[in-house]
Amino acid sequence: MASDGINLTNQFLIAMPGMADDTFSGTVVYLCEHSEKGALGLVINKPIDITLANLFEKVDLSLEGSDLAEQPVYFGGPVQTERGFVLHEPQGGDGQSFSSTLQVPGGLEMTTSKDVLEAMSHGQGPRRVLVTLGYSGWSAGQLEDEIGRNGWLTVAAQPDVIFDTPVDQRYERALGLLGIDPRMLSQEAGHA
Repeated sequence: MASDGINLTNQFLIAMPGMADDTFSGTVVYLCEHSEKGALGLVINKPIDITLANLFEKVDLSLEGSDLAEQPVYFGGPVQTERGFVLHEPQGGDGQSFSSTLQVPGGLEMTTSKDVLEAMSHGQGPRRVLVTLGYSGWSAGQLEDEIGRNGWLTVAAQPDVIFDTPVDQRYERALGLLGIDPRMLSQEAGHA
């Protein structure tokens, strides 16, 4: 649990208009972990100019014939940008597990070990994936402070926004989960 009692694990962080940090301007972040030690998440709406096929080639694997081959790789955040993170649906039922998987309580799974890529290259493993290079991290209390300064909105995550929504619509869809039209948002913090 985070220090002030809120736990944003399995939530979307939606950057408010006017986000001062260009890295996160217009982003939606899926929070994989949030505790008193800090938070870790993956940006889900910033594709980069690498496809999964390109990424797999770089690690000597093939995705030939896979419907995933042309899927883009995403900028997951500014931390460890040379490292891959695979966000996917829980693999529980088929007994398949990978050597380094974080199970998000009530949500998805994030795997950082190469064995998930090997499974995918053999037509096994998760079918619905979002692969990022890098992740977004916050130290203890940092995220709570940013939320308090009107930097982020939060809402319970919906996997269909990640896996089924076109990338250019994910920001609006995430805001829609809160019943908010993006044109209604102001950059100014209001205090009553």
